[in-house]
Amino acid sequence: MSNLQKTSKQIYSDTLPEILTKNGITNRLAGPRIDKVCLSMGVGRAVADGQILNVVSEHLTLIAGQKAEITKARKAIANFKTRIGVKVGCHVTLRGDRMWAFLDKLIYLAVPRIKDFRGLSPKGFDKQGNYNMGLREQALFQEIVLDKLEHNQGLNITICFRNSTGDLSREVLKSLHMPFREK
Repeated sequence: MSNLQKTSKQIYSDTLPEILTKNGITNRLAGPRIDKVCLSMGVGRAVADGQILNVVSEHLTLIAGQKAEITKARKAIANFKTRIGVKVGCHVTLRGDRMWAFLDKLIYLAVPRIKDFRGLSPKGFDKQGNYNMGLREQALFQEIVLDKLEHNQGLNITICFRNSTGDLSREVLKSLHMPFREK
């Protein structure tokens, strides 16, 4: 089987033993694992026009392959004209096969379509090894029909790791062919 036919899950399971031995980890379960992928869209315009949130929620559902949950404001902020309980965005948490399918779609289809792309920022890792990235438009995904797209909306993606640090997570994502920019 060539690399073009392998999925991210197969590549991960093939390269994980190399990463573990390189970092001196003897127990396979103590190594870095991708736990979940969280997608979220904050829609500030939804405070004035609630119909935008329904459209954005449908787009996120199409992208993720799982129904998006609408989020409500937890705090009242006068500058943003929000009150407690006002609908302000939507999010989805992907695990298992849907997570791996989304990672394949993100790495091989959506990221190469970014305009003037020079690589993803290597600064998106936190102390626990989770990687955070933002996309400026949801139109990068092929499920979104450009003719029906009225509101271009950004998308936040968090790839959550278990038992990891920033360096280990970077190695795992590089092994999955995530295109990082050189420092």
